[in-house]
Amino acid sequence: MAKLKLAECRRFIRAVMEKAEEMQVPVSVALVGPEGHLIAMERMDDAGWITPETASAKAFTMAAFRSMSPRFQDGLVTQQWLRERNPQLAVNAAVFTGGKIFISGGAAPVFKGNEMVGAYGISGGTSDQDEVMGNYAREKLGWRHTPARDDTPQAVKDHINSIYDKVGLGKRKL
Repeated sequence: MAKLKLAECRRFIRAVMEKAEEMQVPVSVALVGPEGHLIAMERMDDAGWITPETASAKAFTMAAFRSMSPRFQDGLVTQQWLRERNPQLAVNAAVFTGGKIFISGGAAPVFKGNEMVGAYGISGGTSDQDEVMGNYAREKLGWRHTPARDDTPQAVKDHINSIYDKVGLGKRKL
């Protein structure tokens, strides 16, 4: 069983903060295991007072939703999927989990091979800025946000790609 290790999480946090400093956007970063339990979290100087809780909730949300379905590739897809189908579910899920559900960009699962080993959440910028930081850090570390062997049904891929188009990420394809 693969695991997301603390040392890896620290490297990811450093990479996010490197990009955040370049963008001049102070953030908080949280990483959780596949069950949603916190592994590491850090808040930059001048990051908003609630960003640690938001980053942690984003990471928890990605772990929870991704473990339910391959449909939930990242925070933006999850947010749009709920908006289209059942916006009240997000509110109810937040209440049922004591506020641990927060659906937004800047969050994604982390895979080693075909196994989801955790998830991350970034908070402090806009959803787009948080996404840019997460993508930068993921690429720098060689992390995947999808399984190595893609067994996502074509109908799900088509739906995710249509969501990317709707939220202005038409260049991103699954």
